[in-house]
Amino acid sequence: MGDSNSQDTTPPYRPPSFEEIRAQDMFNNCAVRTVMSGVMGGGMGVLMGALFGALEVPLQTDTMTTKQHFIYQARAMGSKSKSMMKAFAVMGAIFSGVECVVEKARAKHDVTNTTIAGCVTGGSLSARAGPQAACLGCAGFAAFSVAIEKLLDH
Repeated sequence: MGDSNSQDTTPPYRPPSFEEIRAQDMFNNCAVRTVMSGVMGGGMGVLMGALFGALEVPLQTDTMTTKQHFIYQARAMGSKSKSMMKAFAVMGAIFSGVECVVEKARAKHDVTNTTIAGCVTGGSLSARAGPQAACLGCAGFAAFSVAIEKLLDH
């Protein structure tokens, strides 16, 4: 009945190696996080720009040849990709950098960090349009960031 030779399915504890600890320490650096988020945001922007640029329809489609239509689509994809790459890279870098700095300063990982980072990001991206737009950008991006954080709930 009570077999004392039953095997435990839990694997034995293996402490992290020196390389794993170094990699984890590197990714805990706010500068590394900021640059990585900027690069990954730029990559996402290129993909989104290519998608939305491909959906752009020229006004004179009836008079354009296939070659002209192809060239128009390629240029639209390129310009959209470039502008969205810049926007997503800046957005990702600001958000990630602020969130990391706030997390380090507070020594906590919670939704408050996300709220502050969202507010700073939204406010700084919309600051050129004036103080009212900056406040709305702050509130909107903070609310969106909190909603995503709650949805992912990590």
